[in-house]
Amino acid sequence: KAMLELLYATGMRVTELVSLNVDDMDLVAGYVRCLGKGSKERIIPLGEEAVASMEKYLLESRSQLVRNSLEKALFLNHWGQRLTRQGFWLILKGYGKSAKINTSLTPHTLRHSFATHMLTNGADLRSVQELLGHANISTTQIYTHLSNDRLHQVYDSAHPRAKLVETPAK
Repeated sequence: KAMLELLYATGMRVTELVSLNVDDMDLVAGYVRCLGKGSKERIIPLGEEAVASMEKYLLESRSQLVRNSLEKALFLNHWGQRLTRQGFWLILKGYGKSAKINTSLTPHTLRHSFATHMLTNGADLRSVQELLGHANISTTQIYTHLSNDRLHQVYDSAHPRAKLVETPAK
C-alpha cells in the first residue's frame, strides 16, 4: 500500500520508486528525494496520507523484511533485497485483481492520474513539469486533456462574460 500511495502522491516513475533508499525519505519535513532520468535530482513534497503510509511501512513491513541491517533500499522483496520493477509490477497486478479493476492498470496509470489530478485541481503546468521531472514542457502537456465540463467550469468562473444571457424559449 505504501508504494502505491507514494507513487500516486509523487508521480514518480516506477524505476525511480524502486531505486529509492531509506535516507531519501524525510517524513518529518514531508518530502522524498528522487533521482530521475539523466541523474537529475528532484525533491518532491509528500501529503499526509503518503507520510502516514510510509511511516507504517517502515515500522511494520520493512522492519520484517530487512535481512541485512546495512540494506539501504527502501522497498524490499521477500528475500530482503531491493524490489525490482518486475516485482512491483506483480504487486500492482495483484492489487488491481483484488480490487476487481478490469482496465489496464500499470505503474504509469498512477503517474498519469497524479498529473491529471494536479492539473484538474489547479496546479500550473510548470509546477507539474518539475514534479514529474520532465525536461520539456511539451511532455507534460500530454496530461492537459481536461474534460469539457472542467473547461466550462474554469471558463465560467474566470471569464467576465462567461455567463450567457438566457434567451426566452419560443
